[in-house]
Amino acid sequence: MLTFDNVIWGARCGESARRVLLGGTRARGHAYSVRRGRESASDRKAPHGLPPPRLVPTNPFDLWVKVWRTKCAQGDVIVVRYADDILLGFQHRVEADRFLELFRERLGKFGLELHPDKTRRIEFGRYAERDREQRGEGKPETFDFLGFTHISGKNRKGTFTVRRMTIRKRMRAKLQQIKQQLRKRMHDPVAQTGAWLKSVVQGYFNYYAVPGNTDSLNAFRTQVSRFWRWTLLRRSQKRQFNWAKMRKLIEYWIPQPRVLHPYPETRFAATHPR
Repeated sequence: MLTFDNVIWGARCGESARRVLLGGTRARGHAYSVRRGRESASDRKAPHGLPPPRLVPTNPFDLWVKVWRTKCAQGDVIVVRYADDILLGFQHRVEADRFLELFRERLGKFGLELHPDKTRRIEFGRYAERDREQRGEGKPETFDFLGFTHISGKNRKGTFTVRRMTIRKRMRAKLQQIKQQLRKRMHDPVAQTGAWLKSVVQGYFNYYAVPGNTDSLNAFRTQVSRFWRWTLLRRSQKRQFNWAKMRKLIEYWIPQPRVLHPYPETRFAATHPR
């Protein structure tokens, strides 16, 4: 059985969502589209922070989706794939259901099937919240993709935007790794441990520092700082690290979070000033 981490993303995909999910340069983008040509994640350089793509038979999938989109789809269809993690967006719910049914049938011909727990069709997009409110339903569902929880939300101006936050399970796992490493480095020089933490935290920010995720990054930095202080306090019962002294170490060694992957139009304005 070949399992796919699929999300069938239904209901009207707006330009803002398209910009977040598909917009991005090859060097810094989090996901890539297979809208044109026979591009495949296995043929490209992996996004930052991700391991090289696994060799899976996804080129036939790209070709089949391209044919289906050209001949069968009436509304907008977008496809984002990294190795066997696939995200599909449909403007019309009927087409999402039809595609999912045909896709299951096609996989069945090769003795394959979709993972029942990881394959979903959800309503998500510019008008999802309004339509669900009219039907008396709750807020649009969220979905996880490439390390981020994607949320249908609004920006400060009140317009639709796709909010991306670090998956909580991923952040807890990373914090536990750092905590265990700090225990092993308990008696190392403070400067040596600080330099190591600086590289780890900066590497974490290099992937997750996207617009709207600053709160999660601040929480991550705060928890790392607490773990470090806890480790220093356990080195000796005589010498205590009060917060005044600890803040100096934190400010010197632990990087401050800032957006490193702005929206595409911001990057374009920075590289092509008028």
